[in-house]
Amino acid sequence: MSPSRKAEFLLLLITLIWGSTFAVVKSSLNGVSPLLFLGIRFGIAAIFFPLIFRKNYFRIDIKTLKGGIIIGALLWLGFALQTIGLKFTTASKSAFITGLLVALTPLVQALVENKSPTRGNIIGIIMIVAGLYLLTSPQGQGLNVGDVLTFGCSIAFSVYIVYLDIFSKRHDVSNLTLLQLIVVSGLSFAATPFVESASIRLTIPLVVSFFYLSLFATIFATYIQTKYQRETTPTKAAVIFAAEPVFANMIAFIAFREFVGFLGAVGGAFIISGLLVSELMDR
Repeated sequence: MSPSRKAEFLLLLITLIWGSTFAVVKSSLNGVSPLLFLGIRFGIAAIFFPLIFRKNYFRIDIKTLKGGIIIGALLWLGFALQTIGLKFTTASKSAFITGLLVALTPLVQALVENKSPTRGNIIGIIMIVAGLYLLTSPQGQGLNVGDVLTFGCSIAFSVYIVYLDIFSKRHDVSNLTLLQLIVVSGLSFAATPFVESASIRLTIPLVVSFFYLSLFATIFATYIQTKYQRETTPTKAAVIFAAEPVFANMIAFIAFREFVGFLGAVGGAFIISGLLVSELMDR
C-alpha cells in the first residue's frame, strides 16, 4: 500500500470515530457546559498523550511552539463553535454543516498555498455539497443560532486543515500534537468564565464519554491527522472528512432516532459517490 493510500485509509478511520462523537457530545452536554466540557476533554488528552508517546518534550523549539499555538488556536475555535452549536441544533445537522468544509478547504488552500484542486476533486466536491444539501434540507427546520455557529466551525476547520498541512511538514508530529491538546484545553478553560456559566454533573456515562472522547477521538485522531494528512493534499483530506456526516447520521439515528428521510439517504449516497469520484477520477 502506497503512503498516500495508507494515509487516506487512516484519515477515513478517524472520520468514522469523529462521526460517532456528535451523538456522544450531544448526550454529554446534558451534564456539563460546552467549554468546560472541551477543557476537560482535551486536558485529559494532554495528560495521557506524553504517557503514551514517550519522548523529551522539553526540547520544543520556538518555531514548533509558534506552529503548535497557531493550529491549536484554530482547532480550538472549530471545536468551541461546534460544541456550543450542538446545544441548539441536532447531532446529524451539526455534522452536515461541519461537512461543508469540503467546499471551503480548496478555497482556503488556493488563497494560502496557491494550489488549485484537480478536476476530480472539483466534481467530487460539487457532488458532496449537493449531498450535504439533501441531507440537511429534508429536516424542515429553519436556520437557528446553532447552525450559524456550526458554519463558523466549518470555516475554522478548513483553515486548520490547510495550516496543519504546512506545519506538519516542518515540525515534529508528537510535539505538534501535544501543543494542540494543551492549547485547546487552555483556551477552553480561559474562555469559560466569559462565555458560559460553568456547570457539571458527574455521572458514569459522562465519565465514560470523557475518556472515550479523550483517548480515541482526541489523542488517537489528532495524532493520526497530524502525522498522515501531510501524505495527501488538504483538498483530498477534506473530501475524506466529508464522510463524517454519513457516519454521524447513522449513529444519531441509532442513538436519538434522528431520521433524515428518503432525500437524506440520497444525499448520503451523493457524498459517498463524491468521495469515490474525487479519489478515482484523476487516476
